[in-house]
Amino acid sequence: MKVTIVGAGNVGATCADVISYRGIASEVVLLDIKEGFAEGKAMDISQCATTTGFNTRVSGSTNDYSKTAGSDVVVITSGIPRKPGMTREELIGINAGIVKTVADNVLQHSSNAIIVVVSNPMDTMTYLTLKATGLPKNRIIGMGGALDSSRFKYYLSKALNKPANDVDGMVIGGHGDTTMIPLTRLASYCGTPVSTYLSQEEMDKVAADTMVGGATLTGLLGTSAWYAPGASVAYLVDSILNDQRKMIPCSVFLEGEYGQEDICMGVPCIIGKNGIEAIVDIKLNDTEKAAFAKSADAVRAMNADLKSVLA
Repeated sequence: MKVTIVGAGNVGATCADVISYRGIASEVVLLDIKEGFAEGKAMDISQCATTTGFNTRVSGSTNDYSKTAGSDVVVITSGIPRKPGMTREELIGINAGIVKTVADNVLQHSSNAIIVVVSNPMDTMTYLTLKATGLPKNRIIGMGGALDSSRFKYYLSKALNKPANDVDGMVIGGHGDTTMIPLTRLASYCGTPVSTYLSQEEMDKVAADTMVGGATLTGLLGTSAWYAPGASVAYLVDSILNDQRKMIPCSVFLEGEYGQEDICMGVPCIIGKNGIEAIVDIKLNDTEKAAFAKSADAVRAMNADLKSVLA
């Protein structure tokens, strides 16, 4: 199985590293527009093979899309990262043109690939990729919910003082500081509701911390985070390549699901060899439905800025 990662920056390189040492794919290609950058990252990762025990072939290319031919999955991380004080929404004008060009180029060499979009603002870039390529919705996946949910479980574990791997929780809605919806009502610790252990005030704080989780790291690091995003992409790719059919919140094109049309947003999906195998209908309460509708309005407003790119 072959995976191409377009954008060899922190997130792309971390994704390639995780995919390699976990043996998720037999071949990984890193591609970047900066001369020698992807080649250097690929060489650095490859020199870990004997010490970490992996056999994945990792190579890099400077803007030569022919090297990506025959990819089963293409991950798009291209675009500028967030800087302190910058919202994901502010990235739209810059990153839309980049993502569209990348999608067009990779499909010339890998016409059957499933595309995973990471570039921000992620929901809008996923929508752009779907509309610009004309591919079926199952083959265009926005990776946001997996990352947001991992951060949600982290903050839950901190509040509970319990291992994160014993905690289950999900974040749906738009992948933005004000649009994501941590489903505290459904969160659990070893199969029991989190509300058994945490007060409403504590759960509200966990939700609030989750929503600004990315911005918090940007403020601390001076740039976007990369370890958790890269690992979250690899987790999603693993479910695709190995047909694991995991339920992962992903940004997907909605056609009436959750009361929304003509929009890409985060909802629970079954992820397998065909990409989006199914959209899972979780019964939301009235408060959650209202939050999802409000989130959709915000995402749809950003999508309106794509008119010139899609024209």
